[in-house]
Amino acid sequence: MSFDNLLGQSPVLLALFGGLFTWLITTAGAAMVFFFKNLNRYLLNTMLGFAAGVMIAASFWSLLKPAIEMAEAQGSIPWVPALVGFLTGGAFLLLIDKLLPHLHMGLDTDKTEGIKTSWQRSVLLITAITIHNIPEGLAVGVAFGALASNPDAVTLSAAIALAIGIGIQDFPEGAAVSIPLRREGFSRGRAFFIGQLSGFVEPISAVVGAYLVVSVTSILPYALSFAAGAMIFVVIEELIPESQRGQETDFSTIGAIIGFAIMMLLDVALG
Repeated sequence: MSFDNLLGQSPVLLALFGGLFTWLITTAGAAMVFFFKNLNRYLLNTMLGFAAGVMIAASFWSLLKPAIEMAEAQGSIPWVPALVGFLTGGAFLLLIDKLLPHLHMGLDTDKTEGIKTSWQRSVLLITAITIHNIPEGLAVGVAFGALASNPDAVTLSAAIALAIGIGIQDFPEGAAVSIPLRREGFSRGRAFFIGQLSGFVEPISAVVGAYLVVSVTSILPYALSFAAGAMIFVVIEELIPESQRGQETDFSTIGAIIGFAIMMLLDVALG
């Protein structure tokens, strides 16, 4: 399908395709559990750092920068939507983090966050993974939703670049979920199922994000910044701390730099 044909499609439909793409890549990464039982800590830290780098770069190049430019073009004070949306996105994830019971990988159940619950460990782990992936899906959805107010090839290219970048970091992320679950005693099949399930929320949140932006186009700069704030929250709350465990922290730093560089390249070259 050509660019012109893609531009003729509904932004919500394109957001769904983008979300399905990231889910597919997550599934491919989760399938690594059928080939590996353990994940070297050096490699795990590198993968987590890489994911963090991609999300940090995407937050600025694909979300905050366009939000500032759009606000300026609309005659608004450029930094207001970026600041308000960014802080609101972070606050939203903080609220979810405080309320929804979840458990980060590798921790004992007495480290469960959120309200007290009797949920099983597997459910708590799935919940934590789901929280992590919501901002990624929202970011993809909002990026494609921008086509409703600016239906040109540049906007479409930027949305595709973001979906590709999120997808690239979803492959190691899928493996970083399923393989540690195998080490925790889950069967390969169950670990794979949970690993791919971690990406299932992305097409759902992508459609939600795109629909909201298409319905109320004036909120686009705020929505872009909201997604950025939510993504940065996940990076600081989860990815960076998990990538810094053990003595192999240099690998997570190198991974983050490479991830940032690749996402920046994708966005500048394609967007």
